Amino acid sequence: MGKSISTPSTSIIVTTYNRPDALRLSLESMLRQTVAPDEIIVADDGSTCDTRAVVEALAGKSGIPVLHVWQEDRGFRLSAIRNKAIARASGDYILQVDGDVLLGRHFVSDHLELAERGFFVCGSRVRLSPEVTRRVLSDEHFRPTLFNMPLSFAANSLRSRLLRHWMATRYGRRIDHLRGCNMAFWRDDLIRVNGFNEDLTQWGHEDGEIAFRLHFAGVGKKSLKMGGCVYHLYHPEASRSGEQRHLDELERVKQGRISRCDNGIDKYLKQ
Repeated sequence: MGKSISTPSTSIIVTTYNRPDALRLSLESMLRQTVAPDEIIVADDGSTCDTRAVVEALAGKSGIPVLHVWQEDRGFRLSAIRNKAIARASGDYILQVDGDVLLGRHFVSDHLELAERGFFVCGSRVRLSPEVTRRVLSDEHFRPTLFNMPLSFAANSLRSRLLRHWMATRYGRRIDHLRGCNMAFWRDDLIRVNGFNEDLTQWGHEDGEIAFRLHFAGVGKKSLKMGGCVYHLYHPEASRSGEQRHLDELERVKQGRISRCDNGIDKYLKQ
């Protein structure tokens, strides 16, 4: 299935850090899409050479350009590596995922259905159990289904075009009701707000922070339900020891109705 002439060019940006087994499966799921992206960019926050080997192997057998954007491991710098990848992206439309999620076959096509100027999109995930995750990682033929995932998340894997469009502006109206592992943006909207805030160097809320800045810049929010789902491989929860710093910055953005961060993507665009 191809894209129409009016469909925007798409770049999938997938963030990763030292989890090559999950990344390999994530990349393979991108190559099985019913509508192919125009490019895949691996945004690598300092992984070892094992990750580079995975990317090079997939790039060698892919008909889609696969780029590897790497930065030195100097702590948690998710915002910086996302900005570097966005700066390299050639697509008009950015599909943002994490390297520990598997994309449903219709992920790209479902997102493109809702792509509209003046909006960013927040998708859903199915969080897989440790047992199902082990099966996925050990058996290349195993696929998550409605029958082997938690019932509380099963509804997120259902697809309905009618409900997808009906729910787009009716579900999850709170600006930071989102999952950073499944979002979509127009690249020029991201540049307008100066991308991700690189002052946020701990875990959490960097996606909510940019969502509010987009909101204050006049960009609306859509929710992608009943389609475009990703399957999140299990991992232990990250430390939240520095979360308050990010919450404070999020509150500053909300109170000041700030649309542009100071320490963002512009430094990479000038290079």
